[in-house]
Amino acid sequence: MNAAVSLTALTFRYTPEAPDVVKDVSLEAPAGAITAILGPNGSGKTTLLHLILGLLTPQSGHILLEGKPHTAYVHRDLSRVLGLVPQEEPPAFNLNVLETVLLGRAPYLRLLQRPSDRDYALAFRALEMVGMAALWARPAPALSGGERQLVILARALAQEPALLLLDEPTSHLDVSNARRILAIMRELRAQGQTVVFTTHDPNAAATTADQVVLMRQGQVLHAGAVTDTLSAAHLSATYEVPIDVVHDRQARPLVVVY
Repeated sequence: MNAAVSLTALTFRYTPEAPDVVKDVSLEAPAGAITAILGPNGSGKTTLLHLILGLLTPQSGHILLEGKPHTAYVHRDLSRVLGLVPQEEPPAFNLNVLETVLLGRAPYLRLLQRPSDRDYALAFRALEMVGMAALWARPAPALSGGERQLVILARALAQEPALLLLDEPTSHLDVSNARRILAIMRELRAQGQTVVFTTHDPNAAATTADQVVLMRQGQVLHAGAVTDTLSAAHLSATYEVPIDVVHDRQARPLVVVY
């Protein structure tokens, strides 16, 4: 399977005197699959996403997106390749839900160009996918936290990126909305979308991902298929607490923390 993103010997620190936040990380995210980057808080997961996005520049190492480095893309093209759903984001100005989602079409519009009928259709399709189409006219600041996260996801879907990045997409959500976002990711995979998401929840990775990367203190401890990587020994070493793993009727791992 081709790699949508490939990282080689990636190292990053925020200042020259600071310790490495990402240390010699090498990994690949297969195209058309879901990759979960799993680890405790402070393990470097969000920093790794920001490096992939080009928001940060590594001190050493290489990043390839669909086989090409960041420098091979102009900003507009890079915005068509990568889409981000951050952990949380304040509402932009006083836009309504549809206007917020239409911001995802910006990489395809010229300066001051109005969205086309196709742009509106894609925005509505994204809202329908996340179950928010009925609220298209509601002011974004009036949404609940869970509703706002679904709208941010719809904005990223309207962007039509080759690679969708989600940073802790379920961390601030109730059980219902968390399950909805995980289900949407699985639906996107069925449509051929490449997804990379960070999480500190092993069960979110177990039920959703094809590949799991375990990180601790900026380093990759283990990476591979879900059933191979989410073992009791690997997870206990990652989180430094006793963890057991059982399997459901579909042989999927279920993680139990003591």
